[in-house]
Amino acid sequence: MTFSLSRPAPLPFARTTAARAFSLRPAAALASRLLGQARPDIAKAAAERWQIAPGTSSHIRPAKALPGQLERITGAEFGSIGEVVRHFKGDFEARQGPTLGYRLRNALLHDGVLYAGGALRHLRRRTTFSPAALVPREEARMALFESWLGNRWFGNWLSDDCLTYRLAESAGIPYATRRQDGHMPEYERALDMLPARGTSGFFRELILFDDGAHNEHKRQRAEAMRRRLIRGPIERHPGVFLLRGRSGDARVLLNERRIAEHLAARRGFQVLDPSHAPLDEIARACGGAKVVAGVEGSHLVHGLVTMPPDGCALVIQPPLRAVSALKLLTDRQGQGYALVVGEGTNHAFTANIDEIERTLDLV
Repeated sequence: MTFSLSRPAPLPFARTTAARAFSLRPAAALASRLLGQARPDIAKAAAERWQIAPGTSSHIRPAKALPGQLERITGAEFGSIGEVVRHFKGDFEARQGPTLGYRLRNALLHDGVLYAGGALRHLRRRTTFSPAALVPREEARMALFESWLGNRWFGNWLSDDCLTYRLAESAGIPYATRRQDGHMPEYERALDMLPARGTSGFFRELILFDDGAHNEHKRQRAEAMRRRLIRGPIERHPGVFLLRGRSGDARVLLNERRIAEHLAARRGFQVLDPSHAPLDEIARACGGAKVVAGVEGSHLVHGLVTMPPDGCALVIQPPLRAVSALKLLTDRQGQGYALVVGEGTNHAFTANIDEIERTLDLV
């Protein structure tokens, strides 16, 4: 394996599917698992790897919250309670890793799993299992820009995979397995994304990216994405409340509508249900907002990727499922983050309107 600071020499990007390829790699991987022999991650099979952007350091700012809010957290997702609370408390330096590229040779994609050189990576949940694969053979260099998280949650697709696309378009033909749904077609048009799509394939050359670090290079790509989404001047206003309703994983704020109506009457917030609004309307509402507020979830990412550089997210957290993932985005962009922790369960909880008002006074 070699290490290079530059990507591989260019190849023709025209997509050609000359034939089909047969492989027993799924059967071999299953046999290894049954024998207790774990396969390494696909990055271990790279024929070449290179650094696209160096790692950088960033200051993690404290979240704005009233006294006693963090003590209400009794459960967390994507980390322990201690890790999530530490991130909310902030006031420390974090080292963000580099952005890397990998080149694989003779890689197989089958039923959501990528195989190469005795290694594998799951891109999505399997739908079926077949020990053998008969798949199209891709002769052009393809560049995979999607992730497991982006295939699972729309918010991760928008906040991360769409940024990785900008790396993919200069490395090969951008490739994805996720089918378009929801707002994806509108975002892809607005961001000039034209990926090839498929559910299976045998790739003579496949480029992958390690783009999880929130370094300076990723921050700049996020700024560029906002400029593509916010075209021209936009009017500033106090804030927008993005309704979650009952979409996505169960996280029902019982008094959500009452909170939204209160903020509209008291503070001049706009109220928007992004699940029923076109992208242009979302971008206008969030692009000029001082505050983007709502229940924690993927729908808030609409607002975070478009809100102004000096904007602030106000996130209402359920007490049993606190998540600091959205704060990763505001920390990276140097934006504000405030939170209110509700009372109840994951499936049904409430938030105190007076606490929301006093938290907004801190912003």
